[in-house]
Amino acid sequence: MLDRVAVHQTRLRTPGLGLDAKGVALGAKGLVLLPSIDRLVAFLALYTRQNSLADFLRTLVVEVVRSKLGAREVTVTFAGESSDRMDRVAEVARLAGGYTFTGTSRHFVQYRDAAAPFGYDIGQITPSDSALALYHNAFSQTYDSERKIEIRSLLLRLEPHLDPSTAREPGPRWICAEAGLGAALIHYFVRSSVEAEVGVAEWPPESSFDDGPVVRYIFRVPAIPDRMVPLLASTPGLGVYLPIAPGAAVEVGYRHPVNLRACPVFSEAGLVLFRGAGRDVLELTKLPALGDVGAFARVELRREVAASRVPEAQARPAAVSIALRLMPSTEPWRAVTASWIKPEEMPLLRQVAYALGPETLRKARIALTKEGAYLRQPSGIEGIPVGEFFREIRAGLYIPAGYDAVPNVAPDVLYRALGSPSGQIIFINRDGRTVGVPGDAFVSLETALLEAQDWAPLTGLSSGLTAALATELPEIFLGGTGIRPLRDVPALAELDKPAAIEKAQ
Repeated sequence: MLDRVAVHQTRLRTPGLGLDAKGVALGAKGLVLLPSIDRLVAFLALYTRQNSLADFLRTLVVEVVRSKLGAREVTVTFAGESSDRMDRVAEVARLAGGYTFTGTSRHFVQYRDAAAPFGYDIGQITPSDSALALYHNAFSQTYDSERKIEIRSLLLRLEPHLDPSTAREPGPRWICAEAGLGAALIHYFVRSSVEAEVGVAEWPPESSFDDGPVVRYIFRVPAIPDRMVPLLASTPGLGVYLPIAPGAAVEVGYRHPVNLRACPVFSEAGLVLFRGAGRDVLELTKLPALGDVGAFARVELRREVAASRVPEAQARPAAVSIALRLMPSTEPWRAVTASWIKPEEMPLLRQVAYALGPETLRKARIALTKEGAYLRQPSGIEGIPVGEFFREIRAGLYIPAGYDAVPNVAPDVLYRALGSPSGQIIFINRDGRTVGVPGDAFVSLETALLEAQDWAPLTGLSSGLTAALATELPEIFLGGTGIRPLRDVPALAELDKPAAIEKAQ
């Protein structure tokens, strides 16, 4: 049995366990014990639905452990920085059928619950040479580590689930076409005036009987017309994928069990395509060179070029141009990766900065202007709830979240209409005003937050120390008192009254 930690208790038996500012027993690490791999997947799916693993992904360790009886279980260890984080993890672990512990090195004790609001302490430490010792009200068990599980490898092995609703989600798409369909799909896009980029990717041979690498065409389409969706989705050899996170996309009609956007483990320079129906994942460590499909349009040369001049008196037709407007949209928010913080909201950002994790502070980029601050976070700006949110419709172009540009032109067309400014990050406000921020003005949020600290140098007094050490110390000794120890003290009557009073005082 464990001992409940009482209010204002200061002494704990568990090694490495202390009390935080709220009086809760907390160690340097948190640990979740799960009975199997499927429970681990359930825990990750539940936690990433509303939270992100980015803040403690560097300290996250997943291991398969074995008890003395040979039973294998799964442990998830992470940095337990605060009781607030531990409370969130404990709620999700309880829902996934796991147990939550806190500790520092080898000994972990059950984390607090409703029966013990301030946590638990060990009554007696179990003597053991095992790598892990867990203490719970229902059991006490020791474990040995068997092997580690990498989060990225686990996500690659998980098979997506059927979800037809993903086909209705707006946004760009990736298309993977087999070698025999790539050229036909290029000409189909050119004839249909669909903007797209295409590249040729290679994978290692699937077996030793193949003569060369496996070649597939990779298309990046900003928006697929509705009339083409049934044809592209039903044609064998074609796969349409929905971008879920930087460097990862899932086949349309399927959904990954874990929210990949909350697990930043994939490189943005590459691409991982999760295919459904039990097929293997297609992984590219680096994206191939992509070019506009318009470059593959049929070219015809005229035999003769007739030059003509337009009469000056002939009136030119008026240009057909309209102003850009933003209209509210009912579509769900996606790719919300930036925000505009007004000057009067800067104090709120300073308060929120104290609660941000190290991963968020390191990846977020901020640019300070006379109109406020512009904040960018590639993995999602929802973790910093300050200012007006913007979504990225193409690289370097943002519009307010919840709005669509009218007329509904392609993002690349809109970017070209703005002059395709090099080195500028373009933000279109709700009133249609366009603001450009230089890309080199964005710096790391952790660099911009911390103000310079004052410090003063102190000069050592070496000469004074030498003089102090050279001073001779007085010698004190005790002698005999003799027969009359007070013979040198005059009698009180011999002194005048004022002196006697002063002597008495």
